[in-house]
Amino acid sequence: MCGIIGFAGRDQAAPILLDGLERMEYRGYDSAGIAVRSETRGLQVRKAKGRLKVLAELTHGGKDLEGTLGIGHTRWATHGEPNDINAHPHVSENGQIALVHNGIIENYLEIKEHLLRQGVTFVSDTDSEVVAQLLEFHYHECGNMLEAVGRVLRRIEGSYALGIICSDYPNALIAARKDSPLILGFGENGNYIASDVTAIIKHTRDVVYMDDGEIAVVTPQAIDVFDDEMSPVEKKHSQVDWDISAAEKGGHAHFMFKEILEQPEAIRKTVSPRIRDGRVVLDDLCLTEAEARRFSRIFVIACGSSYHVGIVSKYNWERLLRRPVEVCLASEFRYSDPLVDENTLVIVISQSGETLDTMAAMREAKRRGGRTLAIVNVVGSSIAREADDVLYTWAGPEIAVATTKAYSTQLVLMDLIGLYLADLLGTVEPAEYHAILEEMEALPEKMTEVLTHVEDLQYLASRYFNHNSIFFIGRNLDYALGLEGSLKLKEISYIHSEAYASGELKHGTISLIEQGTLVVALGLYGALFDKAMSNVVEVKARGAEVLAVTTERFRERMEKTADSTVAVPDTHPVLQPSLGVIPLQLFAYYMALQRGCDIDKPRNLAKSVTVE
Repeated sequence: MCGIIGFAGRDQAAPILLDGLERMEYRGYDSAGIAVRSETRGLQVRKAKGRLKVLAELTHGGKDLEGTLGIGHTRWATHGEPNDINAHPHVSENGQIALVHNGIIENYLEIKEHLLRQGVTFVSDTDSEVVAQLLEFHYHECGNMLEAVGRVLRRIEGSYALGIICSDYPNALIAARKDSPLILGFGENGNYIASDVTAIIKHTRDVVYMDDGEIAVVTPQAIDVFDDEMSPVEKKHSQVDWDISAAEKGGHAHFMFKEILEQPEAIRKTVSPRIRDGRVVLDDLCLTEAEARRFSRIFVIACGSSYHVGIVSKYNWERLLRRPVEVCLASEFRYSDPLVDENTLVIVISQSGETLDTMAAMREAKRRGGRTLAIVNVVGSSIAREADDVLYTWAGPEIAVATTKAYSTQLVLMDLIGLYLADLLGTVEPAEYHAILEEMEALPEKMTEVLTHVEDLQYLASRYFNHNSIFFIGRNLDYALGLEGSLKLKEISYIHSEAYASGELKHGTISLIEQGTLVVALGLYGALFDKAMSNVVEVKARGAEVLAVTTERFRERMEKTADSTVAVPDTHPVLQPSLGVIPLQLFAYYMALQRGCDIDKPRNLAKSVTVE
């Protein structure tokens, strides 16, 4: 959610911190700040509400802050309103310690009341300042900063990624994590901490992923890692293998548009290595036929767009596997006393691999004996490391908050896994197996064909952007696809939008249809196209204006009734959502563009949700 960067090295820290924070802007934030230590000026802290450019102007691009040791932060408000005081870094009462924090300290009120009784004065409304003041309290007790950090971590409850500097320690910063991502970077001119690899990719590709309970001491020369007992830990290094240009706009106005255009290549990278000699090959999935047959129940656990991937996959997997599939919101799963045992396969889907709700749900499933398989995009992420098996989407970095290529690669990877398991279980006919595989390999080319008609969606957005309430309707896979189309629209254009199963229209929803209401009708699922047409007629009779999305096979029939029609190439029904989602993404993008919205950084949203 929030962004953290820290640097200990030989170069001036402030410009490096500002650059790293800029590269994490996509995560969402409402204030920013940096703290830098120098021999002559001690701790220098600058914070500002609003966009990062306010902080950059305040510090003249970091030139005003002298020193080669520092920490930086972009904050989304949780405790306390967004303002300069509540922004990070937070400083201890005596001004010796500065700290940045991602996460939630659940017992902060209890600790704050204790410190208030000791005479400590607080200046902010945040839970994070409690950590800074508690750290000073224990530092005065023991006189050793590392020991003080250990005492604090044993006392606080909740989730955290921490970056800490102290005026008494001129060349070292301390980092710690629990349930919130933190990366260590090894560079030539110094070493780094960051909550997101994009913040430091300009400086190093040599990284280490911290595990829960670990503490790191970062100096210009080295990084030492300790466990929660303060015993040294040897960490495995990873090399970031994507190019820095992947995290840049490449001449496009927005990351979201660039990432929509990148989908054919992302699909190719996800699919091609996993199809060999006409078979699905999943080298990283260690699952025998006997184990697959043991699964009497399958859960798919996710949040947001990944949850919508799960809804599509439920339809496809139940068709292919003839096994019951239950799709659960991660935030609900862990509190529902789920029926998970050793005969349950639990699929967890997360783009970042750090989504806290999803991680907690996966841990609950493992505790109950379930077999966990993670679908993630970030190598070395927490969910990837903790799952029994992990398959990567290989979508590359996705910068826009509203997901596009991550959704599409998750979707096609779930189709691959479903096909693989169906083949293992013998529940799919060979002819259908090969037909799906053939069409899957053709997806990138067909996606490219859809993307040649972006102007059509731009025109439709210019026609409809003044609507304040829009409804998506569809059946079966089209309903599942409508959920994602509706979410994309509301995320970035701030238009109220809802997706409904078409069969529910007469059970209440149709009362909301009036003259001029825009209805996006999805008619891609061929088996139920006639039903879809009857629903188009139904809403038209109540005065709705209908924008239809269908396939080339049904274009002519749909155009006779709908006010506007967009058609995508035909493919196997299992894969049709992979093509149908692209016009919905483009429609949302151009609607937001027409309304002057901040497309890559929509209000109140964050790319990676690391708090409950």
